[in-house]
Amino acid sequence: MDLKIFNAFLPHDDRDAAVAFYCDTLGFELRNDVGYDGKHWLTVGPPGQPDVNLVLFPPGADPGVTDDERRMIAEMMAKGTYAMLTLATKDLDAVFDKLQASDAEVMQEPTDQPWGSRDCAFRDPSGNTIRIDEVK
Repeated sequence: MDLKIFNAFLPHDDRDAAVAFYCDTLGFELRNDVGYDGKHWLTVGPPGQPDVNLVLFPPGADPGVTDDERRMIAEMMAKGTYAMLTLATKDLDAVFDKLQASDAEVMQEPTDQPWGSRDCAFRDPSGNTIRIDEVK
């Protein structure tokens, strides 16, 4: 089989804050911005990976999601336990310094993990955990 990752999804609750974080801070491209009924679906991605997309979607927008489920999603997002994305870089310290200088919330400074990797963690403006692994 020849399979590739095409889209991954993360929730967002503030279009402008999401664009600022993913595009201005992380340097991703804004590839699509679809608004409907006061909500926005954003597609972003790293310039060097044009075939890999991160779709930032309004949580609970699916009509099959109940009001109770929407409240639970909002609670989990506020705690940072709803969604996570892992990115990779060759220079973790430089990326960490840039993110720390922005408004991103630091969850973990660069750390050597017992399983052999070195990583750090932030929260995006919607509360999603963004882990960044150093890849040599």
